[in-house]
Amino acid sequence: MTADDFQRYLDAKRSVDDRSLDRRLWRQLGTALSTAADDEGPFRLLEVGAGVGTMVERAVEWDLLPEGQDVVYTAVDVQTENTDAIPDRLADWADGRSVETTERAGGVDLVWPERTVAVEPVTTDATGFVAGTDRSWDLLVGMAVLDVIGLDELPTLLSGLAPGGHWYFPITFDGGTRFTPDHPADDAVEREYHGHMDTKEGGDSRAGQHALARLRETDEATVSGVAGSDWVVYPDGSGYPGDEAYFLRYVLGTVEEALGEVDRGADLDDDSLDDWLRTRREQVASGELVYVTHQLDLLGRWAGSG
Repeated sequence: MTADDFQRYLDAKRSVDDRSLDRRLWRQLGTALSTAADDEGPFRLLEVGAGVGTMVERAVEWDLLPEGQDVVYTAVDVQTENTDAIPDRLADWADGRSVETTERAGGVDLVWPERTVAVEPVTTDATGFVAGTDRSWDLLVGMAVLDVIGLDELPTLLSGLAPGGHWYFPITFDGGTRFTPDHPADDAVEREYHGHMDTKEGGDSRAGQHALARLRETDEATVSGVAGSDWVVYPDGSGYPGDEAYFLRYVLGTVEEALGEVDRGADLDDDSLDDWLRTRREQVASGELVYVTHQLDLLGRWAGSG
């Protein structure tokens, strides 16, 4: 799969994430940020695994950021293709809205009369970036990243927060991948797929519950909220919403790629896997497939020294 495929997937899953994110925790975080706003300087936000900038859009649309306060939004991702896409994507998003965009060296500014959100895309490894700077942030966001980068990176990421700052890790995978209608190979596919996650460096098929345990054991971290944020993708009377059929095809491609890299058990031979993939792709094409993934949203505060 190409970088363009991945960026289309990130764009397609915007609507899936929007349905899945726990709005109660989102409102709780927004309230906490509004009461902690500092009029003397910009609000500083670090997003790790920022992709193509969908969380920037959401943070503005859903009123997460402190009202009337300038924001410096540092969007870190390891893929150059993603960070390069952010300025143009935000310019397209702003078209027709009551916001102006100004591209500059190092990023793009979203400008309203009452505030500016200065978005700084950075292509680098997130933990190395935090460890290598003396900057600190008021909010750390990492959506769908803890099952990929590894929980051993948590202390370094949290250390980038200013004392009293908040952390938010939504859409953290937590050990459930389901497809319906049922297929005889479902259990074997799920087991092998999760096993593949666990063999990757930093991978964890139960990252949600493991991250929660790690955060609760961290003296300087306070967990203030946990909620389910399951992906549920299903067709309505006119098919799948938006580009979610592509999202499903991409997920199936990811499963196929992963299971091609492992020594599978006897209950999932090549013929069984081929039949499972063919059946699932046909079900996407006919608007029958339902996909559910179990995930957690984790929210809390940092009392460290920054």
